[in-house]
Amino acid sequence: MAWKTLDDIDLKDKVVLVRVDINVPVENGVVTDATRIEKIVPTVTDIIAKGGKPVLLAHFGRPKGQVVPSMSLKPLVPVLASALGVPVLFAEDCIGGPAKRAVAALEPGQVLLLENTRFHEGEEKNDPELAASMAALGQVYVNDAFSAAHRAHASTEGIAHILPSAAGRLMEAELKALESALGNPARPVVAVVGGAKVSTKLDLLGNLVAKVDHLVIGGGMANTFLVADDIDVGQSLAERDMAATAKEIMEKAVAAGCTIHLPTDVVVAREFRAGADCEVVANDACPSDAMILDAGPKSVEEICAVFEACRTLIWNGPLGAFEMVPFDAATVACAEKAAELTRAGKLISVAGGGDTVAALNKAGVADDFSYISTAGGAFLEWMEGKELPGVKALM
Repeated sequence: MAWKTLDDIDLKDKVVLVRVDINVPVENGVVTDATRIEKIVPTVTDIIAKGGKPVLLAHFGRPKGQVVPSMSLKPLVPVLASALGVPVLFAEDCIGGPAKRAVAALEPGQVLLLENTRFHEGEEKNDPELAASMAALGQVYVNDAFSAAHRAHASTEGIAHILPSAAGRLMEAELKALESALGNPARPVVAVVGGAKVSTKLDLLGNLVAKVDHLVIGGGMANTFLVADDIDVGQSLAERDMAATAKEIMEKAVAAGCTIHLPTDVVVAREFRAGADCEVVANDACPSDAMILDAGPKSVEEICAVFEACRTLIWNGPLGAFEMVPFDAATVACAEKAAELTRAGKLISVAGGGDTVAALNKAGVADDFSYISTAGGAFLEWMEGKELPGVKALM
């Protein structure tokens, strides 16, 4: 890897500025899901163990350069202290007097959380002066927020050009997992791409057909590809105006030696609701008054056979309307197969994206995948082959 980790920089007696993503859900001042806070524990713990003093930089919400009291990071202090098992101090600003005084008072074994970086207009503009003011607080910069790495902000990109920089443990794990999935993967590689619209994943599909051996397309976007094959999908969700684009992607796949897999049988219903009456039909036999809501059992068998023939799996998006029973069946069955192969050491499985994580959690197999990315937009942009400013700046 072209970037340094916590093992490559001397942290002893150094103030270490750590960019983290602790943008957790809060209701009435109470954190309702501390997952993102728990994810930063290995990095912060390691910095303390190596003799460094961690100073956390983070954003919260979208205050758009204004001080918005409801978006203060202060309510996160007790949750951070509980997760880290050490005292966590708080500074009312991320630069200037309040931050400098708090850093000067920081003792070994303590952690300092600075106020919301987005309270400053220069954060999202990647203002050099703001980056320099933040950098002046420490001697080392660590980025542990892969989920914000697709943004060129002062705290995610600017500081990395000023201080000796490294990836935190979470960033390191994410980059290694992604490198093993698309950078230098064990072949054959299969990608599963689901979701509602082709139009939102054009860059993704265009990049993947040139890099993977098999591309499984599910969800509403599969209907658009069926339309491109002159198949009537009845009342199904489909972007009929994107049929020509879908044809282009299929042609590009043929030229690249990538096999595209579409549902060969489908589950159809006349109502979009949980428990609606449904039936399984061939992909070209959807009744004119019905809609396709899931891939059928034959399609599931075919997808599972592809998984068995492959060494690496990348997954983004469900195969059907997974939020509703029984239209979660294909997503759950294929997720269970991927988990089984991963547990057996036959498959490296990397998944990401909000709906994907929710679907894998619903299937009860998230812990069995090789790596689950919670990075959202950054994971998608990486799959699209785009350069991530926050990662590039570490190189």
